[in-house]
Amino acid sequence: MSTGTDVVKPAQEGNGWEPNILAFCCNWCSYAGADLAGVSRFQYPPTVKILRVMCSSRVEPAFILKALREGADGVLIAGCHIGDCHYIDGNKNAQIRINNTKKALVKLGLDKRLRLEWISASEGLRFSEVIKDFTEEIKKLGKNPVNEPQIMAPRVTPLEGVSTHAPQGKRVRGVENPQGFGNDERRLIASANKSAANVQGSE
Repeated sequence: MSTGTDVVKPAQEGNGWEPNILAFCCNWCSYAGADLAGVSRFQYPPTVKILRVMCSSRVEPAFILKALREGADGVLIAGCHIGDCHYIDGNKNAQIRINNTKKALVKLGLDKRLRLEWISASEGLRFSEVIKDFTEEIKKLGKNPVNEPQIMAPRVTPLEGVSTHAPQGKRVRGVENPQGFGNDERRLIASANKSAANVQGSE
């Protein structure tokens, strides 16, 4: 029987909703681990979309924020185990950066939607288990409250008038910002990058 207080329920409660998870996987270990999971036919939910990056430290806070703002219910960063990084200290730098980003996301109540894992090229089973576990965790949290999918804000030419977004070409730590982050988002990115001096040199 339906009541006036019905709300959207996570998938495990029966409405069939599945989370949308974006995984940034390092080229040298975790991406190979994902490939091994597929070759070995280890089962995991089709909730994850994998984006290969050369190193886990390549993932900027701006990337994470943009993913959450444009439709991701969860973001996973997967890299080499500490001590096994192809770029020596890249994963250590990533750990600092992601921890700072999680602290910044606490202000938005989104910190539990970000996860960092170490997965080697030989850990296909571990990759599948991490995806299963993170999927269940996101299901318990439910849909991303700021989930408003958008591809890219239109570029405004001088002939079309003044843009309501941030100035075109605005850059946030080297990332072009054509869609225009708001002031709050720029402050969050700056907060997440407060230890940026410690995370240079691996990208």
